[in-house]
Amino acid sequence: MARVEGVAAGKAGPLLRLLYRMTRLSMAQAAGRETERMLEPMELFARVPRLLFGYGMLEWAAGKSHLVDYRLRDLAELKAATLTSCEYCIDLGSSIARRRAGLSDEQLLALPRYRDSQLFSDLDKLVLDYAVGMSRTPVEVSDELFNALRQHFDDAQLVELTSVIALENLRGRFNLALGIGATGFSEGMVCAIPERPAAATSPGL
Repeated sequence: MARVEGVAAGKAGPLLRLLYRMTRLSMAQAAGRETERMLEPMELFARVPRLLFGYGMLEWAAGKSHLVDYRLRDLAELKAATLTSCEYCIDLGSSIARRRAGLSDEQLLALPRYRDSQLFSDLDKLVLDYAVGMSRTPVEVSDELFNALRQHFDDAQLVELTSVIALENLRGRFNLALGIGATGFSEGMVCAIPERPAAATSPGL
């Protein structure tokens, strides 16, 4: 249970109830199922309506931007989620990555050792390296790694990919601090594994 009580639909005004309904439909379509507490992060943001509006616009814009292939975006987001160990994000992200990006159970379970796995392409691994570097504290993204990314992505795509990974870190840290856990998006299915980023060495390149 979250550490702060959110604004439940029963206590929300007409506009907020409409936003809840639209978000629930969108998330259910992406994840393949609805869950009882699927809107918990949004219900907490609703405690500060201006933050909810700003955050909602960010999520909307990120969802509408399609410059980078969904498989690579979903891989990067899910890797970032496993590194923050956000149960909600991993739960939801695993379901979306399976449905939209076509990730197999074996690939979900291989994420912690992706560098040594033949289940991921060289480009997959490069994007995962970037997600790892960005999700560290402090961030560790070398010029060598970024220049390697430039061989595959233009400037706009790099900004989108960076934004996607940063947004996933925002989600995870928000959810963890406020005690939001898994809600059952991946119940009965294989789910990615939470992990901690290595502290010393740079990823990949």
